[in-house]
Amino acid sequence: MLTLTEAFAQEVHVLAAALQKLSPTQWTAPTQFKQWTPQQIVCHLHCWNEGADWAVHQPERFQARLQASREHVQRGLSMRDFERDAVDGAGPALLQRWRDLALDMAHRWQGLDARTRVAWAGPAMSVRSSLTARQMETWAHGQAVFDMLGQDRPESARLRNIVVLGVNTFGWSHSVRGWDVPPSLPRLSLMAPDGECWTFGEGGDAGHVRGSAVAFGQVVTQTRHLLDTDLQVEGEVARRWLLHAQCFAGAAQVPPAPGQRRKVLLSQGG
Repeated sequence: MLTLTEAFAQEVHVLAAALQKLSPTQWTAPTQFKQWTPQQIVCHLHCWNEGADWAVHQPERFQARLQASREHVQRGLSMRDFERDAVDGAGPALLQRWRDLALDMAHRWQGLDARTRVAWAGPAMSVRSSLTARQMETWAHGQAVFDMLGQDRPESARLRNIVVLGVNTFGWSHSVRGWDVPPSLPRLSLMAPDGECWTFGEGGDAGHVRGSAVAFGQVVTQTRHLLDTDLQVEGEVARRWLLHAQCFAGAAQVPPAPGQRRKVLLSQGG
């Protein structure tokens, strides 16, 4: 089993390898994720990796960045512009800064008590939850880069952290929309990258979900619509969940429409 810090470091290495393949034009080209460019994606990841690290080691500095970001948005300005201004560098130089900090975090956070509570934009969370969120953000936003390149991401056992986060936010996906939380989690039978079957939930009236762990991760991070995956869904509870699943904090977000986010086919102009 990978430790959480090892899984985060692997996630960073995998995305960094993909980013290194981008041409100068691709760095500033819109992706299928809300038209964010790879440049904006890396700015976003680096800005809030810094924030997460400061929340642990320099809490006053984190609070200052958080307050500045809120004031920026209250003035009607773009959060992407705030993140750009907060982070120095562009293209390969920014890639190196993001990768170096993230890997340094993975090394230094090994010695932290995973139960320690740290501040964040919403409620305080544990160190474990904070690092899981950083891995999830890296994996989710990285999907847009792999889609742009027309590639499937190399996966490993590190994906389990994304899947578990998706399972653990079953209730959140309902409550963030003002819905009653169903009493039972649907049964999940998910094929892991190594061929193992990961199972969760009890099933019964809640239904059953079968398919790849990758597809489940894509749905709960809203990088794919359910109908664009191999997931087979039985039961009303299971279907409604996966049509609205949201494993990240913030207001309720509308998942992508069918076909909106997909791997670019290079034969169509890549």
